[in-house]
Amino acid sequence: MLPPQSAPATTSVATPYEQLLEQIRYNGAYPTREHAAEVTHAVLAALGRQLTGDERVDLAACLPVEAALTFTAQIPTVRPRTGQQLVQDLAARTGGTPATARWDAGTVLTTIAHRIDPHLLDRILAQLPTGYALLFGRAELLRTA
Repeated sequence: MLPPQSAPATTSVATPYEQLLEQIRYNGAYPTREHAAEVTHAVLAALGRQLTGDERVDLAACLPVEAALTFTAQIPTVRPRTGQQLVQDLAARTGGTPATARWDAGTVLTTIAHRIDPHLLDRILAQLPTGYALLFGRAELLRTA
């Protein structure tokens, strides 16, 4: 008679989306992953209303599926908002203050910026109006005419 076999050890492998949320939770000092998920969805929806073209497609391809779905479900506005206007809109939609909305946007977008190709980030920032570079964790450079 063969000895009983133990069940194979199961390891908990986090999905790319769970890894993203955990990184955002840590970077933003959010108390729970659920809170980090709420913030992530709000910020990605706000960005999804701003970004168009190849940059939109390329960024969506870099995101975990759950995040990409939130981002791409938004219809881009005809007239993109500045970074400051995005933060104000985010505060109004989430019921937060401009300060917390700024923190949330900066946390999510900086985390994403570290996960994508720097050239894609350059293209994204070139497309968006002023005020987004700081939200993505970069210095805001003046554009020449």
